[in-house]
Amino acid sequence: MFAAATLGIMVCMGLALGRALLGPTVYDRILAVNSFGAKTVLMIAVMGFLSGRPDFLDIALIYALINFISTIAVLKFIRYGDMGWPRGSDHIPPERRQ
Repeated sequence: MFAAATLGIMVCMGLALGRALLGPTVYDRILAVNSFGAKTVLMIAVMGFLSGRPDFLDIALIYALINFISTIAVLKFIRYGDMGWPRGSDHIPPERRQ
């Protein structure tokens, strides 16, 4: 049963990778990479269950958090062209001031 689940996840990962490489817009590619990351979390969880190591779930949760935060950061970078520091603000680090 879990072998079929692993095979299904691998097929979905392949489709997401294909969309990431062939996506017509950058947002399609970002969504595909995010989907690939979610499938990776599922794969880590299934492999942890199959190997009898529940600590893999901790790794999967950390990977899911990193995937979410990196997706938000990339989308913010694409929208603003930088990380969204307001111009002329005191919140800008000295190395980023223009």
